[in-house]
Amino acid sequence: MAAAYALLLTGLAVATSWPGAPDTPDTPGAPGASGVLLGALAMAAGACVPPLGPVMRTLWSRLVPDRDLLRRAYSLDTVAEELLFVTGPLLVALLVRVAAPPAGLAVSAALVLTGAFALITSPAVRSWTGRGKALPVAAPPKAPDASGVPSRRWPPRVAPGLRQAIAVSAAMGGCLGAFDLLVIAFADAHGAPAVVAWVLAALSGGSAIGGLLHGAVAWRVPHRTRLAFLAVALGIPLASAGFVPHPAVLVAWAALGGLFVAPALTTAYLIADECAAPAARTRSGAWVNTSFNAGSAGSTAAAGLLVGRFPLTVCFALAAAPVLLSAATALRFPRRRAAPEAVGLATRASRPSR
Repeated sequence: MAAAYALLLTGLAVATSWPGAPDTPDTPGAPGASGVLLGALAMAAGACVPPLGPVMRTLWSRLVPDRDLLRRAYSLDTVAEELLFVTGPLLVALLVRVAAPPAGLAVSAALVLTGAFALITSPAVRSWTGRGKALPVAAPPKAPDASGVPSRRWPPRVAPGLRQAIAVSAAMGGCLGAFDLLVIAFADAHGAPAVVAWVLAALSGGSAIGGLLHGAVAWRVPHRTRLAFLAVALGIPLASAGFVPHPAVLVAWAALGGLFVAPALTTAYLIADECAAPAARTRSGAWVNTSFNAGSAGSTAAAGLLVGRFPLTVCFALAAAPVLLSAATALRFPRRRAAPEAVGLATRASRPSR
């Protein structure tokens, strides 16, 4: 998948440098045609993104059996991602000053290949595959029917804890995806377009700080209850962001909301890990990751329809509403605990699980 993703990114780089690309329309009709090509390549690339994050978290869960240490490892993993969101745009800005914009896509393709190769050749992966086992992407175990014979059930049943993690992750992706677009509208309304970068950097910076603090605290609150509180703590400042009087205040407000992004995502991944059998942990984490990305994509499109039709205060409140409502999933689903090995990603045995 990494090779396919890198190849498609390279194709995007080549396509954007053609005469007649959307930013350089040289011939009539060419921009539309090239736009369709770019859209097709981008969609194909998105479908081939390698699941490096879920695989890495699965490796962490195997390397670190202690749950408290695993929480810290997941927190550091999420903080590293947030730092990439801060440094990535800065590196791109520097790159486009010395090279053509398609060079950024080419560099991204090279980085993906390098990172994927470093992961699959790491001692942790080689020691696992060296024992004759593939990385944990196997199908979840089949739940037995009344006769005790494993049955094939479709659609599979999902553990309540995993439902909550998926719901909150999708809501967070939706909230943050819409927030990115609404920040641009806010800055435009206040005549301060340069503040957009500062707001988004503050959001990621706050998330990194929150992730470090979350990993340093020995929590006694159950994961599912903590996830609900973190969702509320994230939603409240983002819902009220439209009421701030000045762009500089929005920077501080975004940093406040960002404090809860990494902790919430870390907790969602911990819940997904606990709800899955060892062979299904990669898939469980991928569901949480995919739900976040799907929520982000859908909300960005929805926010584009809302901006200009409603006041920004209403738009910010609507964008944060899903993440606030998702907190109710902790109250709806009963808290039951079962041994992880007895719980599949999407199936349950006859006895209760999470």
